[in-house]
Amino acid sequence: MSATAVCAPAATAPAVPRRAASPYWLAAVLFVIYLSWSVHRHLRLRTSGYDLGIFEQAVRGYAHLGAPEATLKAPGFNLLGDHFHPILVLLAPLYRLFPSPITLLSAQAALIAVSSIPITRLAVRVAGRGAAVSAGLAYGLSWGLQSAVDFDFHEVAFAVPLLAFGLTALAERRFTAAAGWTLPLIAVKEDLPATVAVIGLLIVLRGGRRPGATTTLVAICSGLVIVGAVLPALNPAHVYPYAGSVAGDGQDPLHRLLLPAVKLHTLVWLLAPTLFGALRSPLLLAVVPTLAWRFWAANPLYWGTGFQYSAVLMPIVFVAFLDALAAPGTGRAARAAAHTTAVLAVAATLLAPLPLRGLLSPGTWAGGAETRQVRSALARIPDDAEVAADNRLAPQLTARCVVLFHPDYPRADRRPEWVAVSVPADTSMAAPATMAAARDRLPALGYRVVLRTSGVIIFRRGAVDRPGPP
Repeated sequence: MSATAVCAPAATAPAVPRRAASPYWLAAVLFVIYLSWSVHRHLRLRTSGYDLGIFEQAVRGYAHLGAPEATLKAPGFNLLGDHFHPILVLLAPLYRLFPSPITLLSAQAALIAVSSIPITRLAVRVAGRGAAVSAGLAYGLSWGLQSAVDFDFHEVAFAVPLLAFGLTALAERRFTAAAGWTLPLIAVKEDLPATVAVIGLLIVLRGGRRPGATTTLVAICSGLVIVGAVLPALNPAHVYPYAGSVAGDGQDPLHRLLLPAVKLHTLVWLLAPTLFGALRSPLLLAVVPTLAWRFWAANPLYWGTGFQYSAVLMPIVFVAFLDALAAPGTGRAARAAAHTTAVLAVAATLLAPLPLRGLLSPGTWAGGAETRQVRSALARIPDDAEVAADNRLAPQLTARCVVLFHPDYPRADRRPEWVAVSVPADTSMAAPATMAAARDRLPALGYRVVLRTSGVIIFRRGAVDRPGPP
């Protein structure tokens, strides 16, 4: 990537037609797809306390004008001491009106769907309306976004549209707008100031010296303050809790960044949806901070393509791809490339084990009687009760109860009135032996079964055993 390429002005192209409706109806379709899958997962008890439950507890705290306390982490735990995401306060008014985990899932679906609008609009300018729909569809079905929609709710949902609007503004040389969209990323998560700093440098290199330099300076200073002062001040142990995962271990740095091979696999998957065309744009450099901390970290969950970790990379990769296609004389090639990415995205969704493929499976929508029975049993627990629930059941209760994490609770010094455990035992966050031991301790702590079904057992302190519904 040459300095000339970095500093070269974007190609002159006609403005996006004001009446181009395709970016908006495509976003609406994507919203329905994302929301359908997210809500279906929740109603089928496939969401979890980690992370939907803890984020709902935090937003619930904001909605009631309190701290973002997540009792699933620990009683009294301020979630701002875990990760820095004050932007979640924006969800508080909506949650106050509609207090449900589905509110968070709906907001996430909307935020990610909206991110397709600037990308599709940029594609209209670069490749025309027809190809723009293909590019927008390819982006909307990209594996990083699908993985995020498939795993509960996360604060990075806010980062996706901010990056999409900010980078498209940069591609169009609207430097002040690029800085304005990018700077709020600082309030999304503590690792994103590094990404903001890189985008600021890209703004400088493209000609926006003042907004770019200001963006980089603010990002660096805020990142240091957040990690060095704010998070330790709010954390119960007065440390940044994830510092250990990025500590040095004496390993060769290049070796640690690139191996094991799953990291290279992630790189290929990141670039393949754009036919590796994103490599031709300097805007792709914005992926470096996120990939650097993920690949350097000791936690293997960060290295692959699962969970929500790659959602923030998708708008960067696709804007870089369109930026590369904006060169003079590439109109026909740009249209062909955009259509090809759509074919790849649809084929991957249908043929690869990607989440949204499940929407087309008849088995996805069949049954559901057992999960309805579980929700009916959980309704036995009264509102505002304190309950210990396992990872599978916790997000079914966080909207109306004070929920602690089972098997950590109950214990001798903290015994909630109710305990809800899955049948068979939920082992997503604890070993089977740990779950079995925690359940076996309940009678000694004063708990008795009050309701038993094929999917859940509900205990209450000092209660009398009663059979469940047939």
